[in-house]
Amino acid sequence: MEEFLVPSPKDLAWKHCQMFKEGEKTRMKCIYCGEIFEGGGIHRFKEHLAGPKGGGPMCQSVPPDVRLLMQQDLDVITAKQNSQQLKIQEEESDVHLPLSDVGMFSNPFSNFESAPGMRRKKDVGWKHCEMLKNEKRVQIKCNYCAKLFKGGGIHRFKEHLAGRNSGGVPSCTRVPPDVRDLMEQHLSPIVVRQRKKRKSKREKLDDVDSPPGGEDVYIFADYSDDMITPLRAVAACNLVEVNSDFLLDGEGTSNGNLGTRKSAIAVAASDDADALIAMGSETADNPIHAIWGRFLYDIGASLDAMDSNFSQPLIDTVAYGRPGIAAPSHQDLRGRILKSLVEEVKGDINQYKTRWVKTGCSLLVEECNSESGVTILNFLVYCSQGTVFLKSVDASNLIHSTDGLYELLKLMVEEVGAGNILQVITNGEEHYIAAGKKLMDTFPSLYWAPCAARCIDLILEDIGKLDWINTVLEQAKSVTRFVYNNSAVLNLMRKFTSGSDIVQQGITRSATNFTALKRMANFKLNLQTMVTSQEWMDCPYSKQPGGLAMVDIITNRSFWSSCILIIRLTSPLLQVLVIVSSEKRAAMGYVFSGIYRAKETIKKELVKREDYMVYWNIIDHRWEQQWQTPLHAAGFFFNPKFFYSIEGDMHNKILSRMFDCIERLVPDTEVQDKIVKELTLYKNAEGHLGKKLAIRARGTMLPTDWWSIYGGSCPNLARLAIRILSQTCSAIGCSHNHIPFEKVHRTRNFLQRQRLTDLVFVQYNLRLRQMVDGNKKQIPEDPISFDDVSLVEDWITQNELCLEDSGSSDWMSLVPRSVNTLPLAPSTDESEDVASGFDDFEIFNGSKDV
Repeated sequence: MEEFLVPSPKDLAWKHCQMFKEGEKTRMKCIYCGEIFEGGGIHRFKEHLAGPKGGGPMCQSVPPDVRLLMQQDLDVITAKQNSQQLKIQEEESDVHLPLSDVGMFSNPFSNFESAPGMRRKKDVGWKHCEMLKNEKRVQIKCNYCAKLFKGGGIHRFKEHLAGRNSGGVPSCTRVPPDVRDLMEQHLSPIVVRQRKKRKSKREKLDDVDSPPGGEDVYIFADYSDDMITPLRAVAACNLVEVNSDFLLDGEGTSNGNLGTRKSAIAVAASDDADALIAMGSETADNPIHAIWGRFLYDIGASLDAMDSNFSQPLIDTVAYGRPGIAAPSHQDLRGRILKSLVEEVKGDINQYKTRWVKTGCSLLVEECNSESGVTILNFLVYCSQGTVFLKSVDASNLIHSTDGLYELLKLMVEEVGAGNILQVITNGEEHYIAAGKKLMDTFPSLYWAPCAARCIDLILEDIGKLDWINTVLEQAKSVTRFVYNNSAVLNLMRKFTSGSDIVQQGITRSATNFTALKRMANFKLNLQTMVTSQEWMDCPYSKQPGGLAMVDIITNRSFWSSCILIIRLTSPLLQVLVIVSSEKRAAMGYVFSGIYRAKETIKKELVKREDYMVYWNIIDHRWEQQWQTPLHAAGFFFNPKFFYSIEGDMHNKILSRMFDCIERLVPDTEVQDKIVKELTLYKNAEGHLGKKLAIRARGTMLPTDWWSIYGGSCPNLARLAIRILSQTCSAIGCSHNHIPFEKVHRTRNFLQRQRLTDLVFVQYNLRLRQMVDGNKKQIPEDPISFDDVSLVEDWITQNELCLEDSGSSDWMSLVPRSVNTLPLAPSTDESEDVASGFDDFEIFNGSKDV
């Protein structure tokens, strides 16, 4: 029994959750997405609302202003924590040296005495040296070569043992190899090096003079052997202990004028922690960022390079590596490094091949047409573990030849293994259809299928051409074009949307029309507040024709009503497009139900048959080829989430297509008969399929996992179900930006062509790997980024270039957009809304061949 509690009013996040009690456990529930938290406290819940700030699940339904508020609150908390940490470091910066068991030493150190009273440190380096004190000077003596160090601390001594030769530290010639290796291991993760301080940082953070003396005169400091964050690295370089006896001048006396000062870094941390956190990351004049900028601009690289998952490991490796490491040469990159990565990728593909045998795979054919008229076909293989790229072929001379295309497809099927392939997915043009039919005749155990994502894109394109919808889209585009071509208006818009954009990129160009319209509708109130504000009234653009037209549209109730209806009609189709393009799960078990739900939604919205049949006819016309694919119906049948939600008998045509899959995909007739017998167990939920665990898991577990766990009582049926449910429905790879496909086929030197072929092989598979791993950075696209403009071009570019108005478009005056603002997305699971009720037979019979 749930008992709702009254939360504490002290923290602002309590306003956005509900507390309730189940038994003795107290839980929190997000009021936006319904996520329930069993632990972690209010801080973890704030991370949930803030999005990328935390490592837990991110709320997809939180309003942008609430998300921004949570992010700001977490920044303050982080700043306070770092400030406290720096103060603790300041208090502990006094060096604690180990006790020496030796009193006096013989020559040549007769003037030295042991340093009693020094507290023992835990660093491994202290075991290999002795501490000596000559009057007020404390020095270190190496146990192996007797080298005497006047300063520099245990870190510098470990460099001596490791043989690093950094900063003029002499290497020990008598240290045992095992000790040298140990010191090297301890030094490798340490970031802090004694480097020349830059004047700009010294003016901001350090009002303390550097200690005088030669190269062996340093503050005795024992740096942590753990990895040091950039923030702690700054602190470690700048901390100076108050009244330290170990801050020596050239004569070995205490430098008193420094003893009365606080550490500059501690003052900065206590006075302005936010500025300290920003340093080294977001600071406009960060010299590291400037170096990166010069490098990328010089080579003409895509700025998307910094969004790669491999960029941060590169930065970390350079930062944590020892000084003086040389960058790989041009010859290294085109030689041994490329060779190594080719072997690495081939090793990954060999691991995937074992999955191809077990769960089957889909051969994907991706067509790319260049501006010069070259047609390139990319061949990829999809399985439940991920997608891999095999090769690209210049098909310019055979693309419209049914026989030539068939021979190429046949060759690739044989290369992958006909017994592993369940389907070959291509575009749906006539020459592909003809080649696909010949392929099915040659290989009776596989299907040819058109790309589902391409079909849905064409459906959205046709819907967008309807007169009343096209009118609304053009009105919305006129607003965004005006906003995104005038810096003052764009700044004002982002102010009222908390740094968010009102244009969002979709998966395809046609999908972008409706994704952007939905995004704009989400900020309806923000836009209306903006155009009625005093700031807009004072803005010179409010009197211009474009500004007046924008206000008329934003304040027009009929416009927004039309937007809402369009969004309701197209959202289910956008959801299906997301499903069939997803790398998170195989789409085969969801696409059939997705199209059903899209047609059902349109029917409920428009009610009258003559109204909704306009949209149904568009869907049926484009989806006709998909209805002919038995795999979609079989995927629907074998998904327990949908199968057990149907009241009464399954539609005959779904059963017919499922039986077709059994006959085609299972050549052995004895196994076919066993599968048909086991269908009764599935229908009646007998054996393991009827366990309470299995019943509860029907809607929460991936269908392939469900069959793998609970299908033991019908092993032949389970094996077939898993092979079908493990497939995709679309031939979509990943971004082709800066992958030289065309250059490969233009190169006439055979050796260079092979090298470029391997380079493309590595590039494409590395990008696919990021999609498979699911750790691709969530970087919100900037609509006016020149690297991402293609899909949103119609929404941000003027129909005609007006040079006389270019003065109003000063990009340097733009206020930076919020980097923490991610695209608005539905909070529900991508297949959650297609789960219940399939009793409208008009939908099944809406197409000619259904």
